Amino acid sequence: MDILYLLIPLSLLLVFVIAAIFWWSLKSGQFDDLEGPGYRLLMDDDDQSAGNQYSKDNSNDSEEG
Repeated sequence: MDILYLLIPLSLLLVFVIAAIFWWSLKSGQFDDLEGPGYRLLMDDDDQSAGNQYSKDNSNDSEEG
C-alpha cells in the first residue's frame, strides 16, 4: 500500500511531462503536413479547369440553340 504513495505522484509527473512534450511538438511544427499543400495545388487546378470547361460548354450550347 505504501508503494501507491510513490507510484501515483510519479505517474502524474509522467503525464505532465508527456503532455508538455506533445504541446511543444505541436507548437514547433513537428506535425505539419509538408506534402499536402503540393497535392492540393495540383488537385485544385484540375478541378477548376474541369468545372470552367463544363460551364463554358453549357453556355455555348445555350447560345447556339
